[in-house]
Amino acid sequence: MPRNQYYSLFSPPSLTMTELVKTTLDHDSTDMLIDKWLEHRGSTHDAYHEWFRDVRERKHAHNHSKQIIVWNKGEFVPENIFCRTVDTGRLIPLDRTWTTHVYHHQSMEERKLSMMPVVFTMLPELMILRGMHDVGCDEIYIIVTDLKRQEMDDVTAYFKLVCRQAFGRTYEHMRISHMLVRQRRNPCFPQIDLTLRAILYEKRPRFIILFTHPSFVPDEDVFYDYPTGCPNPCCTEDCEMIRFPRRGLDTASVLDIKRGGKFGRRIRQRQMCNWIECSVCFDEEASGGSSSEGSENSMESNKVIGQTCSKCKLVKYCSTEHQRNDWEEHRRVCVRST
Repeated sequence: MPRNQYYSLFSPPSLTMTELVKTTLDHDSTDMLIDKWLEHRGSTHDAYHEWFRDVRERKHAHNHSKQIIVWNKGEFVPENIFCRTVDTGRLIPLDRTWTTHVYHHQSMEERKLSMMPVVFTMLPELMILRGMHDVGCDEIYIIVTDLKRQEMDDVTAYFKLVCRQAFGRTYEHMRISHMLVRQRRNPCFPQIDLTLRAILYEKRPRFIILFTHPSFVPDEDVFYDYPTGCPNPCCTEDCEMIRFPRRGLDTASVLDIKRGGKFGRRIRQRQMCNWIECSVCFDEEASGGSSSEGSENSMESNKVIGQTCSKCKLVKYCSTEHQRNDWEEHRRVCVRST
C-alpha cells in the first residue's frame, strides 16, 4: 500500500498535499482581462501608455539587436508592442496569453471572492514577464497571502536560505510560523512553504513572486520607471502588493536553485531565428557579420550564422523562407532604422 503523504521540511513536496485552493484562469480568461485593461481609460491606463510612448521615443539601447521593448508603429495594443525574450533573443508581441493558477486560502472561496481582480492588478507585470520568455511561461503561478511587507521580506529571506543551504532552515521556519500565527495570517506559513516548494519542485516555473534565475529578472535600464498596477493612487515603494524589481538584480530576489545534473543544468541565453516555429540557434561568435537584403543560410563549420533584417536590424533569420513566414507578425514592428 502507498505510504501516506505528510508535510515535512526535508521530504520532496507535492501539490497534492497542499490545503490551498487552486483557481485556474485559462487563456480565454486572460484574453478577456487584457481587453478590459485596454478599455480602461483611467489614470493607470494613461500611465502605461505614456511609459511605452517614452520607451519608443528614447530607445534605451543604442544596439538594435539588444533593444528590449519595441513599439514602432500602430495603436497602443499588445499585438503592436514587442518584447525581446531572454531565452531565445526573439522579438515577440505582448498579445500572447497564458494560463494562471492562483493558490489561495479556502476562506476566499467560501466568501465567493473572485481571483480575476487579483490577476488584473498584476496584469501589466505579467504581460511583460510572459513576453520576456519564449518558452516556459505558458503557465503562471500565484500564491495569494495577506502578508505585510516586512513579513514578506522575512519569508523571501527564508526561501533564499533554503535554496542556498539547509543549515538554519528549521529555526527560521519555526520563527516565521509562530510570527504569522500571532498575526492571524492566512494561509499559515507551513502551507505557503509547502505550496511554493511543490510548485518549484514539480513545475519549475521561471518566476513565482521570486525569480528562479538571474536572467529571468527584468532589465533595470528599462523597467526602473515602470508604472505600478496598484489601484492606490498614492502607492509607494513600500506597497504591500508584490511588484517586480525596478533596479534589476540589485533589488531582485533570486533563488539559488540547482537544475539537475551533478553540478546543475546551466541556463544559457541563445539567439534563435525569429520565426517562432524555427529551432535554428545562431552561433554568437560567428554571427557578427553585416546585414544584407533579405536573409540567407550561411554555413561555417556546421554552424548557422544567419542574417539580420536589412530594414529594422532588430531580428535575425536563418533563411528567406522563414523571413517570409514571419512577415505577417514582424511587419507590425518593422520600420527602417535610423
